[in-house]
This record gives sequence, C-alpha cells and structure tokens, in this order.
Amino acid sequence: MSKEYILEISNLSVSYGGIKAVKDISFAVPKGEVVTLIGANGAGKSSTLRAIVGLEKPAAGSIKFAGEELAGLSTDAIVEKGITLVPEGRRVFPNLTVLENLKIGAYMRKDDLNKDIEWVCDLFPRLKERSWQKAGTLSGGEQQMLAIGRALMSKPSVIMMDEPSLGLAPIVVQGVFDIIKEINRQGVTILLVEQNANMALKAADQAYVMETGRITMSGTGTELLENDDIKAAYLGKSKK
Repeated sequence: MSKEYILEISNLSVSYGGIKAVKDISFAVPKGEVVTLIGANGAGKSSTLRAIVGLEKPAAGSIKFAGEELAGLSTDAIVEKGITLVPEGRRVFPNLTVLENLKIGAYMRKDDLNKDIEWVCDLFPRLKERSWQKAGTLSGGEQQMLAIGRALMSKPSVIMMDEPSLGLAPIVVQGVFDIIKEINRQGVTILLVEQNANMALKAADQAYVMETGRITMSGTGTELLENDDIKAAYLGKSKK
C-alpha cells in the first residue's frame, strides 16, 4: 500500500547572508508517522523546521503540505493550515499562568477551547495540577510539557518539535518521548529534530541524518539504529 505524504520538501535551501545553512535537501513525511532529523549542532535541522513553518524564507525549493505550496506564506497562515512548531528552548511565557500559555496556543481559533484544554491536561496531568501557576516557576520538564501542550492547542495535523529533550534529566526525557509516542498514536504526524539520536531513532518510523546542510543518510529508525556508522557517530559506540 502506497503511503500518503502530508509534508513534502523538495530541493530546499536556506541561507543566512552568504552562509548556506540548508543545501538542496528533499524528504517527505508520511501522514500519521514519526519522522526524525538527527545530526550535530549546526547541521541545518532547526533551519529546516523554521523554513517549513515560515520563520525563515527559503532561498530555493518547495514545501508542500497536503499538496499545497507553503513557501511564501506567513507563519500565521501555515499554523492555520495545520502545522505547528515546538521551538528549541521551550519559549513559554514565564509571567503568564499555565492555562494562559495554553490559550495562547489557540490564538487562531474561534471555537470553544475547553475540550482541548481538557485533552492536553489529560496528556499532561502535571499541567492540570499547576494550571494557575506561572509558567516561569515550572521545572524544565514541566515547561517542555507546556510548550508541547501549547502547540497542540492549535489542533495541528503536523507538530514539529525542535530538540524537545535538550537540557532535561534522563528520566524526564523518557517521559517526553512517551508523550511524543502517545500524541502520534492519537493521530498527529510528528517531525522531530533531536540530538538524542538513540531516543529519536527508537521513536521514529523514518529517519534522516543531516550533516553540514545536507541529508547524508536515510532509513527507518530501526535501520539507522543498527547502522555501524550511526552507532559510531551518534550513539557513542565503536564500529565492530
């Protein structure tokens, strides 16, 4: 059975001044799957996500969502179509409560939010317990939960996450990845950028390796986990 691709990136390039951060990459995200981009710092992973959601203007290439071209649209228009980004560093609003942060995630919506606030609080019981607490007083893990919950409030078809495990304790990282899998089970397609290659590949249906702005390898998460070059470069294991 052929896959339905919800997001198709073709020959995408992103430049900052004279520096080409993303160099003519192409990949596709099947509907309902978890796709991950792994690679070292500066490989172009975050720039790729920012271009997809309209925060960076591509120098060249095509970004199609459900067959419709996104390149050139505003970020608001892209979010409204059903793509949202959980940025690196969480970026919660520290002086607003948890509940206020969640409502900001739904700023494009005109319908009733209560059902989705309830859904997010079921996914993240800690947020329910702390709904009236200011976001700046939460732990790093709780802030990451809030950032993901806020993104879900726009009811996206595709949620993109940029380094969701960054700076978190190992036990908290496991919890974040459990939530990623649960969100996916509930029908949301996920595009994940992550330096924790081991966790990312275990969660991924499909994976791509980025190095210096290019995609250098691809395969299923399982295939890349078992690849000796990947083990040596990203998983801290020596080649056999």
